[in-house]
This record gives sequence, structure tokens and C-alpha cells, in this order.
Amino acid sequence: MQHFLRRLTGILATALVSAVVGSAQTASQPAAQNGHAAATAATEKKKNYKDQQEYTIYDSVSKETDPNKKLTLLNTWKEKYPDSDYKVDRLKIYLDTYQKLNQAAKMVDTAKEILTIDPKDITSLYWITFLSPSLGNTSADAVDTATKAANGLLAAEKPAATKDEDWKAAKANLDAIAYKTLAWTDMLPTNKNNAEAEDRLKKSLDANPNQGEATYWLGQVVLSRSIAEKKPELQSLALYDFARAATFDGPGALDPTLRKKVDDYLTKAYTTLHGDTTGLAELKTAAKANANPPADFKIKTAAETAAEKEEDLKKSNPELALWLNVKGQLLGADGQSYFDSSMKGAAVPKLKGWVVGATPAVKSKELKVSMEGKDQPANVTLKLVGTDGTTPAPLTGKPEIGSEIEFEGIGESFTKEPFVVVFDVEKSKITGLKEEKVAAPVHHTASKKKS
Repeated sequence: MQHFLRRLTGILATALVSAVVGSAQTASQPAAQNGHAAATAATEKKKNYKDQQEYTIYDSVSKETDPNKKLTLLNTWKEKYPDSDYKVDRLKIYLDTYQKLNQAAKMVDTAKEILTIDPKDITSLYWITFLSPSLGNTSADAVDTATKAANGLLAAEKPAATKDEDWKAAKANLDAIAYKTLAWTDMLPTNKNNAEAEDRLKKSLDANPNQGEATYWLGQVVLSRSIAEKKPELQSLALYDFARAATFDGPGALDPTLRKKVDDYLTKAYTTLHGDTTGLAELKTAAKANANPPADFKIKTAAETAAEKEEDLKKSNPELALWLNVKGQLLGADGQSYFDSSMKGAAVPKLKGWVVGATPAVKSKELKVSMEGKDQPANVTLKLVGTDGTTPAPLTGKPEIGSEIEFEGIGESFTKEPFVVVFDVEKSKITGLKEEKVAAPVHHTASKKKS
């Protein structure tokens, strides 16, 4: 929390509150650097110090730069003058001091005390709304306080001393913070209202799209809805949000360590949905540049991607597409039943492969064929038969290893381990097969011995 408030002090919170309420807050501080100024302030604001000692304590508070020493002086002022005319102003100094001391819980307590006196104080509404989710206090009272503060922030009106253009920009950011905190209350286990949380997070991001944490939360609630409502199509939107949370690195980004964890999860979830990581880099690039996905955004599932690849393969290489379909059927749980009913003793349409071996090497009776590349192991055996379909009909020469062939055969048998399909094939139904002629052996006649 200390690191969080230090980082916060330098970015949105201080600038935002200052822009909205800076002028008004300055006007409400105990104005006085001398007795004359104090008298003027008392006349204008109908407030005054109880005595010179109170003014002296305030003057010490206003000049002290060490927040720990300032806190001690504030406590002294409060103890000696509990009913000071400047009680609210003192509380606001307390609030600022606790911020500098990184004491978020005391900031919330102080803001609550201010709101009992001034229910519309924007600074107090802001700090309660902003800090409540990070404090993690989920008691009924804390959640109720956060909810009321967030709704108060949404209803906040422009302070008289704030310029219209400053208020317009500041109000958008105040609304973003308010909707985010309301979404946090929706996400709590006691409420678990994902639909409402999703709506409020979208409103928060519409007001300020550069919020890594809100984007991450949106991904979580959308994914939860996808699972609970059995709507797998929502997964794409959730992954887009995770991609945005993982890649956005500007003001308002997640801590680098959490961004890395989100990125790791994104890679795993994307691969599960899509089947591989193709397109993931492009998704990250798009999400980093745009807070919202395109209207028609969708990540194709592994099944959809496989179907597209199969259709492309059917057009570019129909023989390989047919083989892969056959192979998939045979390797399935009912592979043997599929072979017995659809392939055994039946003619298979033309297939294509590469000769990677032969038995024997010369005048081969069987050809070993790889169906998926000449550098891959054999997964088909072609038993060479005559026109009767059963009599062995070996080659007359030596088959050329590596030659690409097409064949039509009759299914004979298959095994899953190792995976091999055996076809009976007539040589005339093999095209592309190259053979080396083998020279006939030379027979020498034995010479007769002379008597």
C-alpha cells in the first residue's frame, strides 16, 4: 500500500483533486499569515481562532514540511481546540498529511469524518472511492461506505471556483473511478453480479480507457459470464481485455509483475481456444493501441481453424486431405470398427505418397510408403498383387526410394501401434513409380577337361 500511494501521489489523484477543488480548498484553508489576515478571514468566513495560541499552532502547522512533525502539531491543535471554527479545514490538512505518510486507511477514516460535516466534499468522496478497492476491506460497513462515496462522486457538481473545461476533464476521470469502485463491489463474493460489474467497468473505461486494472477486471467478469452462462463466444472479448491489460504500458497501466502474469495467462488461454499462438502477436498489437475491440471481433476456435485448414487442404491437396481424414478415423476410439466397416476389402480412392522403403530391396513384394512427406516414416504398406487381387506380383526391378507415387488399393489390415495401414495394390494402379532395371545374372558353362 505504501508503494501504491507513493506512485499515486505523482499521477492522477493529486492532479485530479487539485484541478477540481484546488481553488475552493485554498479559499477554505485558515487564511492568515498575520493577525490582520486572520481578522479578515474571520469576517469573510464568519470563522475565527479561539485565541492567539490557536493561530500560533495553525501557523506552525502551515509552515511545517515534515509530515510526521505536522501530524504531531495537528494532534496538539485537535486536542486543545476540538471545536475549532476550522475543524473541517484541519481535517483536510490531516487528509493531506496521511497521504504523504502513505496511511490509506486513516485517509479513509478522515474523509468519512469530513463527510459527516460536508456530505458533498469532493476530495473526501474521491479518496474513499479511490482507496476502498485497494484497501481490501470487504466488511458490510466498508462496502456500504465505498458505494455511497462512489455514487456521491457520480452526482458531484462543479465547484464554483473550477473552470468549465477543467471540470469536464476532471469529471470524466471522477466518473471512471466511481464506476470502477462500484464494479468492485459487484465483483465481491457477497454480490457476485458479473453482468452489473461488466456494465460499470465498460462505463469506467469509456470515461478513461487507460486503466490497466479496470481492463483486467473486465476480462475476468466477461470470462466468468462466458462460463456461468455457457456462452463460449464471450471468450474472445475476455481475451481481448487480457491482451489490453498485458500490453498497455502508459499511465494507469498494471504493475509490470502483474502484467507479466496476465500475459502468461493470455498465452495459455489463447492457445487453448485457438489451438496455437498464430495471431496472438497481432491481437496484442491491436489491443495495446485500441481499448475496445472491433465490432465483429472474434478469435477462431481450434475447431474452426482446423476446419478452415481442412477445406484449404481439400482444394490444394485432396489426396492428403483424404488420407488425414482416414488416419484420424483409424486412430480414434472406434478405429477398428471403422476399418472393418469402411475399408477392409473395399477400394480406397486415389491416394498420394512417397516410397521410403521396399521388401525385398530388389524385385520387391511390398513398398513402404510415407503419406505425409518423403522424410517421414512409412505409415502405409503396399502389398503388390496380380489382377486376381491375391496372388503376389513382385516388381521386376528395384524401386527408386524417394519417388512420389499415386495409387488405388484395397484395404487389407491396419495397426495403431505402430500406425500402419496395409493395402493390396496392382502395379498397374500405381503411377509415378520408378524402377531400376536389374541385370540378369550371367551363367558360365563349365569347360570339359582334356584327356
